[in-house]
Amino acid sequence: MTDLAALFHLHVADRQRTSEEALASTEFETLVISSGKVYTHFADDQDAPFHPTPHFAHWCPMAGPHHVLVIQAGHRPRLIRFAPEDFWYEQAPLGSPFWAADFDLEEAGTVDEVWRRVGSPSRGAYIGNETDLAERAGLVPNPPLLTAHLDWHRTTKSAYEVQCIEEATVIAARAHKAARAAFLAGASELEIHYAYIQAAEIVDHEMPYGSIVALNEKGAILHYEGKRKVGNGAVLLIDAGAQVRGYAADITRTMAAPHCDSRFTALIAGMETVELQLCDLVKPNLSYGDLHHQGHLRIAGLLQESGLLKAGPEEAVEKGLSRPFFPHGLGHHLGIQVHDVAGRQGSPDGTPAPPPSMHPTLRTTRTIEADQVFTVEPGLYFIPMLLRPFRENEHRGLFDWKLIDELTPCGGIRIEDNLLVTATGHRNLTRPHLPD
Repeated sequence: MTDLAALFHLHVADRQRTSEEALASTEFETLVISSGKVYTHFADDQDAPFHPTPHFAHWCPMAGPHHVLVIQAGHRPRLIRFAPEDFWYEQAPLGSPFWAADFDLEEAGTVDEVWRRVGSPSRGAYIGNETDLAERAGLVPNPPLLTAHLDWHRTTKSAYEVQCIEEATVIAARAHKAARAAFLAGASELEIHYAYIQAAEIVDHEMPYGSIVALNEKGAILHYEGKRKVGNGAVLLIDAGAQVRGYAADITRTMAAPHCDSRFTALIAGMETVELQLCDLVKPNLSYGDLHHQGHLRIAGLLQESGLLKAGPEEAVEKGLSRPFFPHGLGHHLGIQVHDVAGRQGSPDGTPAPPPSMHPTLRTTRTIEADQVFTVEPGLYFIPMLLRPFRENEHRGLFDWKLIDELTPCGGIRIEDNLLVTATGHRNLTRPHLPD
């Protein structure tokens, strides 16, 4: 059985070390991080679902707004818990969580009392969205250089963080299997979503991101979040995850019903092979930009094999012929945020890691290093607006437009796993729980 308290103790020691390094590098003495305040919709009295300040969640899994951490070199971290007496909303008792022993824990019944306890530390920096209170305390809010240092260290995951992601993966995998069964039984997008939520044993706002449950042509909309009531789809693309103690799993699968066009079913099988080949390439010191480029080459090869393109992989990628079929990045860092930070940082001070010239808009350009967790998610879509210019330009003869038009109603394909980079290669966190 996993000893969460022991893993978390090492995690906090790591946070203390990296925070002290960040403070020393930026000439601050104190770091104050709040869990944040609730966002209220404009001209309304309804609040958005609360998401804690990610840097607070990196230190502590305690839920709720207005908690504050105070971090100084050579001192145990202070955690000031906002614990109001309230009858409008449930205020659950803290109890004895596994993480509490690693903080000097205080409680305050009002926001003013929380910040009275923070005081006005000299040369203090603040991270969060309660900037008015931070400025009143004499703190520098969200200094970019310090934030860059903290973001940089979030991309290296501790054993505790990996444990959280793996637990989230178990939940997501169980829910993906339930969604697949519902799809094959003829369920609608809405019913498939309900099957996922029920199997994950959560409500919608507890998901790390809005699920994508796309039947047929809707799979070509990259961030489709509709939930149609029409069922018996030929193709399902489902991108949905789960989260545990603030850490996310992010998994995508595409599957065909028995009545799907056999040529599209073969494309799904080909993309499964491509995705696993790309996962096999992952190891330290490889540029993520180079991995992305390999994605284009392998997808272009599949397009040629299937007859969609009449050019070889190198020619297709050089001429941009694979881009309308694969218009997004191969993946992103994963952790507290689904699209985790510092994917384009080249160093702790925020100096950018430039993208490769052929792929200038990538969100992930880092050199791959041990203990990073990121997604590998190649896609192949039939998107009319992206293909339209190629029907008229000098490359139009390199496409089989009849086949493209016949497969366009099938939408698209995306397959996504989450990988932990190891010293010698990687460990796929998804496949042991969702092998296909």
